[in-house]
Amino acid sequence: MRSQRILHVDGDSFFASCEMALDKKLKDKPVFVGGGRRGDGIVIAANYRAKAYGIITGMACFEAKHKCPDGVLVKPHYDEYRRLSLEIFRRVRHYTPLLVPTSIDEGYLDFTDSPTVFRCRTPADLIRRMRQELIEEVGVPVSMGLGSSRWLAKLATEDCKPDNFREVKEDEEREFLREIPIQKLAGIATRRARSLRALGVWTLGDIAHLPLTLMERRYGFLGLELWLLSSGKLRERLSLANKPRSCIGSATTLPYDEPDYESALLFLLDQTEKVVTTFFRENLKAREMGIYVRFKDHNGYGASIKFPTAQFEPRLINPQVEKLFRELTAHAELPIRQVCINFWNMQPLELEPNLFQHDEEYKRRELHHALEEIEDRYGKGRVKTGTRLLLEQEATHLVTNKAKCPFIPQREMEIKMDRIPEPMLDLIYEDEWKPLEEKPADSSLGLPRTWGRSTSRSVKFM
Repeated sequence: MRSQRILHVDGDSFFASCEMALDKKLKDKPVFVGGGRRGDGIVIAANYRAKAYGIITGMACFEAKHKCPDGVLVKPHYDEYRRLSLEIFRRVRHYTPLLVPTSIDEGYLDFTDSPTVFRCRTPADLIRRMRQELIEEVGVPVSMGLGSSRWLAKLATEDCKPDNFREVKEDEEREFLREIPIQKLAGIATRRARSLRALGVWTLGDIAHLPLTLMERRYGFLGLELWLLSSGKLRERLSLANKPRSCIGSATTLPYDEPDYESALLFLLDQTEKVVTTFFRENLKAREMGIYVRFKDHNGYGASIKFPTAQFEPRLINPQVEKLFRELTAHAELPIRQVCINFWNMQPLELEPNLFQHDEEYKRRELHHALEEIEDRYGKGRVKTGTRLLLEQEATHLVTNKAKCPFIPQREMEIKMDRIPEPMLDLIYEDEWKPLEEKPADSSLGLPRTWGRSTSRSVKFM
C-alpha cells in the first residue's frame, strides 16, 4: 500500500494579507495589523514588506511605527478574516477527499490521488492551479508544502514561504531534513530542545545518527516519531479527529480603563454568558473555572474554582464569577484594564432521553438553538439576557460588539463551510472521490469525470 501524500496549506502573513485583499491601496505598502484600543497595543501581523524593516508579531505599535515611518497601521477586522478563511477552505476542499483545518489560515489535505483525478502530470501543476485560483478569487496568497507526514509538509511550507510551493519526495526526505534546526519542529519547545542538545542534537539530521532505542527510552512515542522523521521513514495517515475542546475562554480588554469595579463586573458577567453559549454549540459543560483581572499598570491577579458537578448554566456560574471577582478586587485601587474568563475540565452534555422525558441539559440546549434561530432571522442583538440589558443601562461606555480573535474550532469550521452560499463554485463530488483508472483521449479541459453538479454537498464529506 503506497504512502499517503499530505499537503499543508498556510496563509502568508494572513491577517495582513486579508487587509491588503480588502483594500487594494495597501498592495505595495508595508502593512502591520494591531493597535489595541487607541493605537497603544501590539502588532498581531505584518506583511513581508513590513517584516523587512524588523517589525515582528508582539512588537508595540509605536515601536513598529518608529522602525517603519511609511508603514500603514491597520486595525483588525476579525469578521472579514473569518469570511476569507472560509472562502479559502471552501476552494481547496474541492481538490481533496479529506480536509483537516487546524487554524484560521492553516490546514492539511489528503493529496495522494488529487493530481491523477485532475489529470495533472505532477503535483506542482495542480498546486499552481490552486494557488492561482486563490489569488484571483480570494486575493490572499498561500504557501503549500507536500510530504508524507504533517510534520514534513509543514516544514516544506516554512521552507518555501512566501507565496510558493515545495514538494519533498520520499527519496529526498533525509537530505531535506539534515540541516533543519530542531526548534523549527512543532512541539519542540525550549525545555525539550535543551534536553535534545544534551544528547548532541542541534538539527533533525543529528537525530538520525542516534540509536532508536535511546530516543524511545528518553522520549517515548515522540522519540520514535522524531527518529522516523529524521531518518526519512515517517509515514502518516491523515484523519479528521474532531476532538472536543479541552478548555474554552475569553480575554477581553475593556474599551476604557474602568475605575468603577461594579461596571467592570457587569462587563465580565456579560463576557461569561457569551462564552457559555459556546458550551451549547459544542455540547460541553465545565467542571472548573477561573477568572483573571489585569489592572492599568498591567499587573493582574487570578483565582479559580472547581464546581461540585460540571456546569453549563449562567444562573449557576455567574454567582461564582462574582464571588471570585470581589475577592480579587477587594484591596485593589487601580482601574481595570482587562478581564479574562476560562473554563476547563470539560465534560459532554447529557443529551440522551431518560425513560419519561429528555434531560434538562437537552432542553437548555434546544432553547439556546431556538434563540439562535431568532437572531438569524431578525438580526443579532434581538435577544438579550438580563445581564446584557443591565450593562447597556448602567455602563453604556463599556458596551462593545467587537469581534474576538477568530479561532474557529474544526467542527464549527466544517459546519460554516456548508452554510456559505456558493455562487461561483458548483463543481463537487458525485458518488465518490477516486483516481481515474485511465486517461480519456479528449482530456483538454482538465476536469475529472468523477465530478459533476449536485445539491447534496453536505453529505459528501461526512
